[in-house]
Amino acid sequence: MGLPIHFLVDAMIRLYPMEAQALKTVRFMIVDDQQIIREGLAGMLSSEPDLELVGVAENGREALELALTTKPHLVLMDLRMPLMGGAQAIREIRKVLPETRFIVLTVYDTDEELFDALRAGAKAFLLKDVSLEELVSVMRSVAAGKAHLQPELTSMLLDRLTAMPDAAQAEAHVTEREVAVLQLLARGESNKEIAAELNIRGHTVKSHVANILAKLEARDRTEAVTKAIQKGLIQV
Repeated sequence: MGLPIHFLVDAMIRLYPMEAQALKTVRFMIVDDQQIIREGLAGMLSSEPDLELVGVAENGREALELALTTKPHLVLMDLRMPLMGGAQAIREIRKVLPETRFIVLTVYDTDEELFDALRAGAKAFLLKDVSLEELVSVMRSVAAGKAHLQPELTSMLLDRLTAMPDAAQAEAHVTEREVAVLQLLARGESNKEIAAELNIRGHTVKSHVANILAKLEARDRTEAVTKAIQKGLIQV
């Protein structure tokens, strides 16, 4: 009669600890403000035996709260979301869960937003038209400690990385779009006015403002503008 299965598993862990680690299930979260995306990803990934969905969130703030309780190994993160954007959510989650890894899934391919997510700690970037096969492969790869960038995005990010950013912006990690928002905040404009001026949606303005307050460690808009002026980010 053969040995009980738990004896064999215990023996494998003792003899091959690294291989046994690789066999562990990857606990992951999905963060996206579109319900159809959340449900679609959850459904497509449900058949993968080594991937376990432990949480779904529709914005960065909700993702932070959920991550504290579920402690995922991996997070599939959207970039543009209300209340708190993807890049800032990555920063906040990594403060309390530094071992958690992030894959950015986005329909947007602007270098500014992707570069901000890269600096926040994202390990992979995929456009949302990625195939299921590639997504699963990248999830396993990132969970194992590797990084990944789709070829379509590589040259764009490399161009941004090799550019010499303004020293004050680099220090504060404030993006060009956030500087534009700060400049309008300094003029006393409302979220609605800023949205019209920059041709973006109102909830996007709220997300930028939340990111600015966090990055500049400001309690309100007035303090954020004051600190931005002191750092030379904006002029009045």
